[in-house]
Amino acid sequence: MNIVSILEKMVQTNASDLHLKVGAAPVLRVDGLLQSMDVPPPNQEEMVKVADQILTPRQKKTFDDTREVDFGFGVPGLSRFRCNFYVQRGTISMVFRRIPFSVPSFEELNLPPAIRDLAASPRGLILVTGTVGSGKSTTLAAMIEHMNHASRKSVITIEDPVEFLLKDDKSIISQREVGMDTLSFQEGLRHVLRQDPDVILIGEIRDVETMQIALMAADTGHLVLSTLHTTDSAQTVNRVISFFQPHQHEEIRFMLASTLRAVISMRLLPKAGGKGRVPAAEIMVCTAAIRDYITDPGKTQSIRVAIQEGVNQYGMQTFDQAIMRLYKQEQVTLEDALKHCTNPNEFSLRVKGIEATSDKTWELFESGGAKL
Repeated sequence: MNIVSILEKMVQTNASDLHLKVGAAPVLRVDGLLQSMDVPPPNQEEMVKVADQILTPRQKKTFDDTREVDFGFGVPGLSRFRCNFYVQRGTISMVFRRIPFSVPSFEELNLPPAIRDLAASPRGLILVTGTVGSGKSTTLAAMIEHMNHASRKSVITIEDPVEFLLKDDKSIISQREVGMDTLSFQEGLRHVLRQDPDVILIGEIRDVETMQIALMAADTGHLVLSTLHTTDSAQTVNRVISFFQPHQHEEIRFMLASTLRAVISMRLLPKAGGKGRVPAAEIMVCTAAIRDYITDPGKTQSIRVAIQEGVNQYGMQTFDQAIMRLYKQEQVTLEDALKHCTNPNEFSLRVKGIEATSDKTWELFESGGAKL
């Protein structure tokens, strides 16, 4: 099996992921859908050879000891890849995710201008959330790259593994990989404040200690960016609180309300026409009203209403508002819009021009006046 040839086909078809396992033809994920390649299935011996070609001695030891390993590597002139090697039914399996050498711009990613504005924030915690493969890492990379070209800052990232390779421009960027440059997220974060950062990017918040340090760093005047596997802003607030013991919840709610700058939640929809995908982003900016909703557990579910009402003044938007804009621009079909929106019945009524007289939150979208 020629792994470079297979990776070349992956890039040529614009696939996001490649799955390899013994006894099955390689499988690509193109526009979110899986499709088999016309390539003979690899055997165990071929998979072992691929692992020996790609893994460094340190990574090979980790794989031998734990039966799985995450890492990033690049093929010169082709692309960079985030990889996971694991064992299933006693044989090696592999997943490759393609990462471009250069970071796409906000315009190329079709992200709303409000996200660019958030990238200029001087301090606070910004969380980018969504399911696996929804564009969280790419959105964060675009935000860091925007800072890099627009301002002079010291940026330190802690990632597992490092994905996009970022080059210094106006800013200086240090990228630290868990397992290679630091032992863990916790170890890297314990020392990060002594490394004179203005901006700290944490690849993913997985535990209470990482969350605690992220909140503390934001509270001390740094801009902290990270990801969570949550679906919307209200769920994100509840997930942050759930990291901590019940007796800490009141304190954490006040700390989160004072440090949280924004939550950006991502969903990817198929483009109309069948080629490519386009992001829909719910954007919550932490206003005085939303801070009140965060501190009061009985009001947290009201965050969605505050987002709807903040579309003009603060550049916020709900998923349904974002998807409506994509539908109006003919970037997505009605079928896919209804499949991915939060309230399909209400969305369908809006498309037909039916609305409640008390609900004015969609007027800017209908008139095309929303600043998004």
